[in-house]
Amino acid sequence: MSAPASNPMEATRRRLTGKQAETVARLTSAAVVVVAREGYAATTIRLIAAEAGVGTATAYTYFSSKDHIIAEVYWRRFAAAEPEELPDADAATRAIAVLRQVSTLVADEPALAAAMSQALLGEDPDVAHLRVRIGMALHERLVEALGSENTEDLEDLELLYYGAMLQAGMGHLTYAAVADRLERCARRLLG
Repeated sequence: MSAPASNPMEATRRRLTGKQAETVARLTSAAVVVVAREGYAATTIRLIAAEAGVGTATAYTYFSSKDHIIAEVYWRRFAAAEPEELPDADAATRAIAVLRQVSTLVADEPALAAAMSQALLGEDPDVAHLRVRIGMALHERLVEALGSENTEDLEDLELLYYGAMLQAGMGHLTYAAVADRLERCARRLLG
């Protein structure tokens, strides 16, 4: 796996000028609006571009698909969410704080949460790249929280997180319930 780009807000397909970064930000913001209004199935690049006030071709300059834009929204939220500082807490409490934070990034936006679940499972190579970036960032946060790279616990926590997020994405659990179950399971695992 390659290291994430130094600027976590940089689009996955190219380096951006200031104006291009503004366009990408407008497109990702528009994607949130369109998904909330239309739902995942009816969301298109054309609708997102129109909401952002740019041409469809411009949107395709930066994003290969609606899944790519939606996955980028999640990545940007993930990257922007600073891990909670808990210097006096034990490793389990710090790891649980990481899992809770990242599992609730879209908890208050059910349409966006459902769209992200579908988008992140897509086959688009640009989405696959974002999945790697998200996975690496989660891994790094958990390593920092645990205080070492305890491989077995780390792998178990990552598996626990991905399985829990899939449960939420399928509608079996709310994201709030996922966060609570992640905490309970992580405490058992790390206890």
